[in-house]
Amino acid sequence: MDPYLLFAQAVTDSMIKYTEGLLKAQELMSKNKIDVGTTPADVIYVGRKIRLLHYKNEQIKHKVPIIVVYALINKHYILDLQPDRSFVGNLVKQGFDVYMVDWGVPEPIDKHLTFDDYIGRYLDRLVNMVRDNSSSEKVTLIGYCQGGTMSTMYTALKQEKVANLVTIAPVIDTSKDNSVVATLCKSIDADRIIDTYGNLPAEFLHRFYTMLKPFSQGIYKYVNFVNNIDDEYFRSNFLRVEKWLYDTPAIAGGLFKQWINDIYKRNALAKGEFYLCGKRIDLRSIKVPLFNIVASDDHLVAPQCSITLNQYVSSEDKILRVYTCGHIGLIASKLSQNVILPELGKWLSRKMLNNNN
Repeated sequence: MDPYLLFAQAVTDSMIKYTEGLLKAQELMSKNKIDVGTTPADVIYVGRKIRLLHYKNEQIKHKVPIIVVYALINKHYILDLQPDRSFVGNLVKQGFDVYMVDWGVPEPIDKHLTFDDYIGRYLDRLVNMVRDNSSSEKVTLIGYCQGGTMSTMYTALKQEKVANLVTIAPVIDTSKDNSVVATLCKSIDADRIIDTYGNLPAEFLHRFYTMLKPFSQGIYKYVNFVNNIDDEYFRSNFLRVEKWLYDTPAIAGGLFKQWINDIYKRNALAKGEFYLCGKRIDLRSIKVPLFNIVASDDHLVAPQCSITLNQYVSSEDKILRVYTCGHIGLIASKLSQNVILPELGKWLSRKMLNNNN
């Protein structure tokens, strides 16, 4: 048969399977409850749509509490997506006292909120609540992606309240980020978008991430779903991730402008030119122990963008670990469960033991 006809037939078959997979996934998601965030937790605070979760643990071994800070992009439950690959569930099993920030979904009235609000007001309030709730003077911050950037900013601003800083793929030095995400962020007109919409619409984010890998995150993904649809474990985990990908919140307009204009375009954080609550954020002022976790195959945050944090801070105890995986693999994979989290847990245990906590 003509090779061109064979190729055309293969493309046609793939598109049929893609359509079949997409429709089937949508059908299953509409008819079934997709369980995410199943690690038992109490909601101990709700305010301005922000929630603070405290994970139940009757065998806490360490006094210093952990606050997990996720990004304002997508939802926090990616860190508790499925029971056997739950980031927070693993920490709980290791005997840590774990809290999680759920930033919620901003409304039109929130369009003027900035990092001053989210970090200087809301995160600081939550840190103080955890300190009171746990009777601990300090907390350990674990920040993932944009949450790692925010945790770093907070540490520079309120270092006296932070015992340890753990960052996972943080956006730090965007001059060294050559990813597609960084390239797009440096080229878009954030002011025009926000002046038009108020907040960044959720639809923008979903389309943005889909077009980064249109084949692996589009056609191939649903073809693979059809091929494995009878595998219950594969099917349930696929639907969990699918739920998370489509459960995208808007982003407060003022903060989005800062994220694009200051962090990506001006590289203000790495340059020491970013101001938070009237204070210049100097990464060199950070002296608390740092454990920086980076993915070598990260397509959302280039590794070197995150690695440079260790060069900027003044911490005597600073660890850098680069793992062979992607962005999500750092927190929701077998590698995360079997290698990354055990290593992080041992480091945190030593820090707390050294401080007699």
